Amino acid sequence: MQHNWKRTLVTGGAGFLGSHLCDRLLAEGHDVLCVDNFYTGTKENIRKLLGHPCFELMRHDVTFPLYVEVDEIYNLACPASPIHYQFDPVQTTKTSVHGAINVLGLAKRVKARVLQASTSEVYGDPTVHPQTEDYWGHVNPLGIRACYDEGKRCAETLFFDYHRQHHLKIKVARIFNTYGPRMHPNDGRVVSNFIMQALRDEPITVYGEGRQTRSFCYVDDMIDGFLRLMESPDNFTGPVNLGNPTEFSILELAEMVIRLIGAKSKIVFKPLPQDDPMQRQPDITLAGEALQWKPKVPLEEGLMRTIDYFREISK
Repeated sequence: MQHNWKRTLVTGGAGFLGSHLCDRLLAEGHDVLCVDNFYTGTKENIRKLLGHPCFELMRHDVTFPLYVEVDEIYNLACPASPIHYQFDPVQTTKTSVHGAINVLGLAKRVKARVLQASTSEVYGDPTVHPQTEDYWGHVNPLGIRACYDEGKRCAETLFFDYHRQHHLKIKVARIFNTYGPRMHPNDGRVVSNFIMQALRDEPITVYGEGRQTRSFCYVDDMIDGFLRLMESPDNFTGPVNLGNPTEFSILELAEMVIRLIGAKSKIVFKPLPQDDPMQRQPDITLAGEALQWKPKVPLEEGLMRTIDYFREISK
């Protein structure tokens, strides 16, 4: 057993990011409690972990209090794709806000260090480019994305109030677009959409003129960022941007996916959805300085790994 062994709770642990995090924590010798209500997470993501002696699965909704004994908590519970979080927007807000209150209450009781998986969506449709952590954002509080954007902003508020009021050891990560194996094939995100459409030789759907930009971080790099943030000194709370600063237009991504798959797909253009950000690129200077972290996996390499995964599950 490693000397740094911890009992670690991962909420949303059967989801895309959560399941990869559970993998890494177990590989490092920790005892992992995975909590998920399976709204967007799947048992398939964690099937190979179910027999592991240091892994435990609990079906639970974080909008209700959780009574367990742990040393650290990663709060990843929340639907993160527009299709999923807009399907039940009230529940999305409750998951972010009530979920944060319950996780923070647990952390306060057991004196655990707690990491909040926040999002680049707190910046909204940014007027500052690239986005730095001191930017307050440009968010429509009444729009169809507000349940997620404002829910995550409120969760950050709660984390910092618990830190100031109760001296809780908190970490806040602002996650930018992340992709990789175990993404849900029908989650409506651009990488999974394009790959699934191209694998079927269907038209690739690009919104607007495809000039809006995104920065794509491979999942292994993101999980490394989580671990480095959790292990950082107590006086470093974040928020800290985690993402790949290399910027691509949506049209460039579509063309790359078609080329890598060798698909016959044509690109079709549709109107932009409401409040869809035109630019999204992280400034990761702080992550580099405080965590010695930067992404390592180039987009083409990560896309090939993701394409292989989608090919396998589509058989």
